[in-house]
Amino acid sequence: MRAGLAALSRILGIINRAALWISGGGLVVMTVFVAWQVFGRYVLNQSPSWTEPASLLLMSWFILLGSAVGVREGNHLGFEVALHYAPPGARQAMLAVTELLVFGFGAAMAWYGADLAAETWSAAMPGLPIPQGMDYVPLAVGGVLIALFSLEKLVRLLLAGEDVPLVRVDEPHLAPIKD
Repeated sequence: MRAGLAALSRILGIINRAALWISGGGLVVMTVFVAWQVFGRYVLNQSPSWTEPASLLLMSWFILLGSAVGVREGNHLGFEVALHYAPPGARQAMLAVTELLVFGFGAAMAWYGADLAAETWSAAMPGLPIPQGMDYVPLAVGGVLIALFSLEKLVRLLLAGEDVPLVRVDEPHLAPIKD
């Protein structure tokens, strides 16, 4: 069982790192697009029409992929004091309920994001020569990753009994809860 969980963790770790790099790259590219728009507007006196929708699309990608990374690494908001003082059984139940709720949220994001993308795919996006449905693809992909990462944490919590499922020696910032 531990070998299977370790293999799953390695695969999801690669996906997590790719999502983080894509998010960072998207942020850099969006910054270049916005700089080009400002330069075009104030220096060339002709603002490019594609930069704003492209920047918003990139923003959707890096926010939603970054959110999924935050779910996996446990960098999202939480009420840590209650976990710290809860007895071990209650702590495990609280963590399991949290991961179930996050999984449900991610699955709903994926489902409804894919539905929105499909429903709007035939319309053209203003300012860019791509389908309007592309606006909702990041919602679906981010939802899938959020659901997948929370499911990994839930499986590791329930099957391996890990209070903080992603603690690894090579990631010292992910530390277990101390009693």
